[in-house]
Amino acid sequence: MRHIPNILTCLRILMVIAFIILFVHAKYLICLILYLAAFFTDILDGYLARRFNWVSDFGKLVDPFADKFMLISALICLCAVGAFPLYLLAILIVKEIVLITGGLVLLKKRKVAVYADYWGKVATGLFVASITLSLANLAFGGIIPRLLLTVLYILALSLSVFSLFHYAYMGGFIGKKYRDKTIYESSPEEE
Repeated sequence: MRHIPNILTCLRILMVIAFIILFVHAKYLICLILYLAAFFTDILDGYLARRFNWVSDFGKLVDPFADKFMLISALICLCAVGAFPLYLLAILIVKEIVLITGGLVLLKKRKVAVYADYWGKVATGLFVASITLSLANLAFGGIIPRLLLTVLYILALSLSVFSLFHYAYMGGFIGKKYRDKTIYESSPEEE
């Protein structure tokens, strides 16, 4: 039973591959359903891992990868059909590379893993909403104004970049440079 979250995470990776294949064949409604199913498996595996203490090192490593894989893959697909601006995709990819690099530095130097905080979760939520609406637009023939989608994407990206700076501050990369430990080394009870 304790492997259910990891099974769901692996299933989500397979869903991303199926999403890409279906998107290439312009099966946008199925892509929309698959994208939402992947999002809900992400919520479910996180809930189960925390609720039943089924947290594993595999899950800590692969779950964030699956999340980033889904987000970036969906945005690349949308960019390919002109439903997402290329310049926003470039900014997001650079942001993700910086975030992953910083996380790896903290893991190597201080043996701590960076976890999602409030700002990162809100940014992810906005991206999920934006991607869902874009897929609905493709599936149902442009029912949502493009300007609204662009504003949502810019808002999601802005919050995502803000969260990067927040992670950098909490991780000790900026701000209180010489503190003894990062927020990621604190236990939840200490916060």
